[in-house]
Amino acid sequence: MSDYLPSLSALRAFEAAARHLSMTLAARELNVTPGAVSLQIRDLEAALGVQLFDRKPRALALTVEGADYFTTLRAAFRLVREATAAITARARGAILNVTCTAGFATYWLVPRLGRFETLHPEIDVRISASHRVLDFQRDGIDLAIRHGLGGYEGLVSERLVDDELVPVCIPKLAGELGDHPAPAALAPFTLIHDVYRHDWQLWLEAAGAAGVDAARGPIFMHGNGAYEAMKAGLGFALMRRSFVDTELKEGAVIAPFPIGVASRLAFHLVYPGAALERPAAAAFRRWLLSEAHS
Repeated sequence: MSDYLPSLSALRAFEAAARHLSMTLAARELNVTPGAVSLQIRDLEAALGVQLFDRKPRALALTVEGADYFTTLRAAFRLVREATAAITARARGAILNVTCTAGFATYWLVPRLGRFETLHPEIDVRISASHRVLDFQRDGIDLAIRHGLGGYEGLVSERLVDDELVPVCIPKLAGELGDHPAPAALAPFTLIHDVYRHDWQLWLEAAGAAGVDAARGPIFMHGNGAYEAMKAGLGFALMRRSFVDTELKEGAVIAPFPIGVASRLAFHLVYPGAALERPAAAAFRRWLLSEAHS
């Protein structure tokens, strides 16, 4: 009995009758006769071995068992409707699921996304900000943007953003450095680290900044903590130029040193080979590469 599933038509008849508390209204919704709805529900009650309705001369009421069953069944039908809507929209190419890190979404992707929406208003781009390793098929992901060395087994990986890392700060701190500061002037200031904590060491070595302790300063392991701490005036953060390009132009943040350092790590567009068979995924890939190389 635990493996028994009633017929879908009987379940639909019960759900409609329970929702309307009327055989007549349920029949109208399902485009059948009230007698057919009543018969399907009686067959369902017989199969389940429970009474689902109290039938009164001029009223229909759910039993306790019927009310419990209706609550669960209504949720199940809602999930089926949502899943059906999602998969049919996906088949039409209307929904595109993209996953990337929170930092990439905040600093690079979201500020540019309006341009894609103008070009392709028919595509609904859904962004999931996550560092978690995902299964494309199981998690319903079309394209992923990941930070690393590339070369993901079984997947296509295209280098997307690999511009230089530069120290940035708020204008007040930049003013404290004086005119034309040398990188060694960072020594008394706080260096803010993110999960890629060795980047400061690489930058200081490339800049020839002797006497600056690269390990000093707080580490923010998740989200946009390093950037937010920099904006709050805590110290200097290393950022990719493209991530802060708009704010640099507006003067909201300052890059006091012209020196940048390239990292072996970059942001890569990652996807299964078959992903580009979907026109929406192919269009988003073309747009991403165009934005990255412009």
